[in-house]
This record gives sequence, C-alpha cells and structure tokens, in this order.
Amino acid sequence: MPAPTSDTEVTYPAGDLTSEGTVVHVEPTADDRWAVFTDRTAAHPVDTAWPDQPADRVTLTAGGMRYDDVELRVAGFQDGAVHIGDDLPVRTGTDGWVFAVAHVVTGTPPQVGEPITVSVDPAYRAALSVGHTACHLASLALDAVLAEHWGKPAPGDALGHPAFDSLAITRSTIGAYRSEDAYRIGKSLRKKGFDPAAFDDPDAVAARITRRLRDWVATGGTVRIDTDGPGLSDRRRWTCELPEGVATIPCGGTHPTSLADLVDPTVELAVEDVPGARLVTMTTTLTPR
Repeated sequence: MPAPTSDTEVTYPAGDLTSEGTVVHVEPTADDRWAVFTDRTAAHPVDTAWPDQPADRVTLTAGGMRYDDVELRVAGFQDGAVHIGDDLPVRTGTDGWVFAVAHVVTGTPPQVGEPITVSVDPAYRAALSVGHTACHLASLALDAVLAEHWGKPAPGDALGHPAFDSLAITRSTIGAYRSEDAYRIGKSLRKKGFDPAAFDDPDAVAARITRRLRDWVATGGTVRIDTDGPGLSDRRRWTCELPEGVATIPCGGTHPTSLADLVDPTVELAVEDVPGARLVTMTTTLTPR
C-alpha cells in the first residue's frame, strides 16, 4: 500500500474540532489494531519528542462505521516503512521523512480513498488548551519573579527576563485545567549566576507568581497559534498579548483564543534539596469553567 507523500494537514492550530478528509493509508499495528492515516485532521496527537500535552479524545466516522477509543500518535514514513509513536527514531521535521497523524483503531478499518470525519471532544480539548496556556504564562511569570536573583547576564525569555524556565526545566506535563513543571538547580545553573536561595520561601514566590498571572488574565489578552504552514511538521508558535508586550514561544499544542478563558490561576511550589542540587516543582491550576 503506497505511503503518504506529504505531511498530514493539521487544523487543530486554528482551533478546529472537526475535520473532513480522505483515508490515504492504513497500516496494521503490532497489537492487532490499525493505524489510519488521513490527508487532513483536526486531531492533536502526542508528540514523541516533547509529550507534554496529551492527545485529544476523538471519534472517527467512515464508511458507515464509527470508531471510538482512538489512540493518536505521530508517525513517520521513510523509504516505504512507517514508524509509529515511540518507534519513531527521529524528531518531527527531520529532512527526508514524511510525518503523519496515526489514528489507531480497533476492528475493521476504513478503506483507502473513503471520506472520513474526525470529531474532537470539545470539553477535553478546552481543558487541555487552557492548561497549556497557563503553563506558558506561569513560566514567564516565574522568570519575571526570579529576575532579581541572577548575578550574571543570562539568556532572555519571550519577555526579556532571564530564562530560568528554559535553563532549568527537566519535565513539563499538561493536564485538564493544570500543568506541572519540574526544575533542577545544580552546579551549572549556579555557575551561570542563579542563586538557589531564591526558593528559600517557596510560598512567597508562589504568591508573587499567582498575582502576576491573575493580573495578566484580567487583561483578557489575545492568544493565537502562528504557523509556518499547514503540515504536521511545520513550525508553530504560541503568541500572547501581555501588558509587557507580545510573547512568542515555540509550541505544537492547542490553546484558547483569549486569556479570559483562564479562571483563577493559582501556583504552588514544592522544593526539595538533594545532594548537589535543589529540585523545584511548580504546579499551576485553574478553576474549570
């Protein structure tokens, strides 16, 4: 069966919750399911390189059949072979590969050439989207609050503050109305000029971050995803209007269109000292709408 010759066109960056397309490839999986590939989809899959945001929950309709419990993964095609999810050996966007969204289903798959409809669960998408924007905002607020604790010049973030988040982060996880980011302050970060004593009173730091977040949310600033093209591997950027200016961060996830969709953002910090390092976990939560 011929492999796709171009990336899947993805419409989730524009906020689409449904898409109409055509089945272009069907591939059996190792666990006796089927990976269904379409020319376009509204479904947001898990990215294997940076799996911070979970996949959408979707339903497929094709050939009179309805498919629930669909697993969404990023896949890559090269030289007629397909690699799905964790089996993908390269990062999305690597030259010489075609990247596609695999809709993995159980049962008899649709046929190549059939029209197919992808329908996304709107409530779950919304919960993840505000959680993802809250994650970006919290990182910027954290950087701003910690700016006074640098003794040397450091690379700047999207608002020009020393980029503690990108320099120290070890893990980021997006959930429904929440996010969690883990940081490590070790010898290399201290040599760059950061003072770990900044977190001696984590509750006070968390309160300052929360106040800044709520001030930003109160402005109702516009949020959008800017893209270099419609393909799955085209670069995308989260862009947000804030009082300090327009912040832009590379991002492949989904987001709301306004900061007004974030309700009562609250940050909590947990700090643990281990041999040679200080570990910080920042949890950001929102009130469900």
